[in-house]
Amino acid sequence: MTGDPGAIVELRGVTKTYAGGVHALRGVDLSIARGDLLAIVGPSGSGKSTMLHMIGTLDRPSTGTVRVAGHDVARLSDRRLSALRSRHLGFVFQQFHLAPGVSALDNVADGLLYTGTNRRARRERAAAALDRVGLGHRLRHTPSELSGGEQQRVAVARAVAGDPPLLLADEPTGNLDSTAGADVLRVLAALHESGTTVAVITHDAEIAGWCPRRVRLRDGLIVDGHEHEHLGPVALLRGDHR
Repeated sequence: MTGDPGAIVELRGVTKTYAGGVHALRGVDLSIARGDLLAIVGPSGSGKSTMLHMIGTLDRPSTGTVRVAGHDVARLSDRRLSALRSRHLGFVFQQFHLAPGVSALDNVADGLLYTGTNRRARRERAAAALDRVGLGHRLRHTPSELSGGEQQRVAVARAVAGDPPLLLADEPTGNLDSTAGADVLRVLAALHESGTTVAVITHDAEIAGWCPRRVRLRDGLIVDGHEHEHLGPVALLRGDHR
């Protein structure tokens, strides 16, 4: 293990070229410190989805180095990479990916199957995670009995039930109206305040404005990576950004 001990993720000179000569990333340097709350923002085709895949160890770079929790991803076997991902990373996507007809409790608990703990322990941890996102009263409800915002909060609970230090949220409010979206942002803010590093991948400038750090991508390059004025989720809901 090498690299910056204060960083949970480091990308150095990272490129990604796909078949046909498509250059999705063109030499990216990025450090995500433990405790960061940042947005990775850019239009379609900017490279932000590829950046998510690099940070989340879902893909490997063509050149350059990706380190997660000090581990050089390129040096890990698939088995060790899966273990790293399960210990350090939680994922939330625009689509909720909840099993229909299955309670919120078991949707979250099933995400802990890899831990090897028994069913009772998994459900206890799932209940605690749902309580953490404000759904302690909705444990027995199935996705069809929950609003879109509630379903996304179940997805967040599933992502954090294993207490990963880094949460990657890919367009987490993309399928939600403004009120439900602001509720999800409040949950992410609370998780960040409790110590989770949160990276939000988005094309939405308003969501980016909610984060105190913004990394803007264009044509596979970082063109802006500075801190800026922070708009909290309450301000975003009220429309103070307008």
